[in-house]
Amino acid sequence: MTTFGIEEEFFFLDPETMLPADVAEEVHARLADDPRWGEHAHPEFLASQVEYASPVFESLAEAGDRLVAFRREIDADAGRHAVCVASVGTSPDAPRFPSITDIDRYHRIVRDMAGIIADHQMSGLHVHVGIPSREHGVAALNAVRPWLPLLTAMTGNSPLWRGEVTGYESWRTVQLRRWTTAGCPPRFADAADYDRRIRDMLGFGGLVELALIAWNVRLSEHLPTIEFRMADAQLTADDTLLVAALCRALVARAVDEHDRFGSDPAAIRPLRSIDEPDPDVPSELLSAATLHAAHAGLSGGAFDPASGRLAPAPELVRRLERHVAEPLERAGDRELVHQLVGRLLRDGTGAQRQLAAWNRGGVAGLRRLFAATITARASTTSGASGGAGLAGGGAGLAGGAGRRIQSNG
Repeated sequence: MTTFGIEEEFFFLDPETMLPADVAEEVHARLADDPRWGEHAHPEFLASQVEYASPVFESLAEAGDRLVAFRREIDADAGRHAVCVASVGTSPDAPRFPSITDIDRYHRIVRDMAGIIADHQMSGLHVHVGIPSREHGVAALNAVRPWLPLLTAMTGNSPLWRGEVTGYESWRTVQLRRWTTAGCPPRFADAADYDRRIRDMLGFGGLVELALIAWNVRLSEHLPTIEFRMADAQLTADDTLLVAALCRALVARAVDEHDRFGSDPAAIRPLRSIDEPDPDVPSELLSAATLHAAHAGLSGGAFDPASGRLAPAPELVRRLERHVAEPLERAGDRELVHQLVGRLLRDGTGAQRQLAAWNRGGVAGLRRLFAATITARASTTSGASGGAGLAGGGAGLAGGAGRRIQSNG
């Protein structure tokens, strides 16, 4: 079974203004003393943020239980501090410059990145998927690249910025493009090529450590995983579970193909049907398609990874579902993913739901939306409350007891 882990970042907000509320230090201090959460609750870059870094999961049911339990825990914390908590890509309003968590590394990033930091007020969802080897990881990275714009379109949840409608579904994606590495990575020949090229960038533009590589998908430097980073923080646990299930299935399919055909794209190309993604899609096209996805979301046309042109977004979402049908079936996720995809296409992305709430009721509408979504139950059936143990070998995530999946930004 391919294992996975989830990182969710949350904003504490003033319920009257939707400005960030700097209560995360107090919330984290309490969570750190709680044996249920101390290992998995962490401070983040902003003094208004807390992160949940999950244990390693084998099933969506496990993940759903844990995600909902943590969300309800911090919702109760927010109530004790007379603030609200939201899982959104950007806070609806933001100060001219954010309050930074008092950690030396974060202060160094502020010095290195200078004026960019004023707008670096955002929360993301990161999904780690276990890989058997770094070579498998590069094969998976190459295979998922063409799908990244569509995944970005499906996960936009940051339409508001400094009290205004941006016209973009993922303003977070736009803001991140200013960092030294951003967007879709290039195609790599193998693991050695990947490792050489990421190290060649060290020292440029504030990139002083490999943990600051911010591509929408990358290999972990401390765990045998591939990490998806394109998604805004998602409104509900179900939204997060859909992203995690699709990411896991994409990696599982890529690992299977690597085991069957190796790393030579010429071996796979003759087997590719007309609606299968082109593995050689140019980086500049993916960059343009990612910005298009951040702007349009699932409204109208989205990037077709097979033709390289625009196609109706709902058709592409269903095609992605078919593309990973076999690994979804093996994992027992196919029925749930079909249900959650249908809900996404019916109810819209997080960005569309935020805008609907904003248009109906302004700040009060957002407050109601955030209160309802942060504690919403997951569609998964109740399972064990804890995550799976850290697995060694195969596609499991490896590490010692207590090691957490972590990210930066």
